[in-house]
Amino acid sequence: MAAYVIFDVEVFDAEEYQEFMSGVKPALETAGAKYLSRGGAVKVYEGDWEPRRIVLLEFPSIAAWEEFYYGDTYQSLKQIRDACSSARLVSVEES
Repeated sequence: MAAYVIFDVEVFDAEEYQEFMSGVKPALETAGAKYLSRGGAVKVYEGDWEPRRIVLLEFPSIAAWEEFYYGDTYQSLKQIRDACSSARLVSVEES
């Protein structure tokens, strides 16, 4: 079953964030992930959530997502991401 990962990102340093993106894009492709949406217009209909920049990814499975997330490649890139942005993220498995 596919897994979807939702990032809510606030970028503090766009130049450094581009460094992160240049490394994460090929890593995502290698993991079999694909972007479904990134940075499009967001409109809240209910609740008090104030999303910043939404990125929606599809992975082949939760296992593929977790292998990617906890793997050495992403953890190295995550250090760059953490230095130039803040993020909230969740995953949900296709039902």
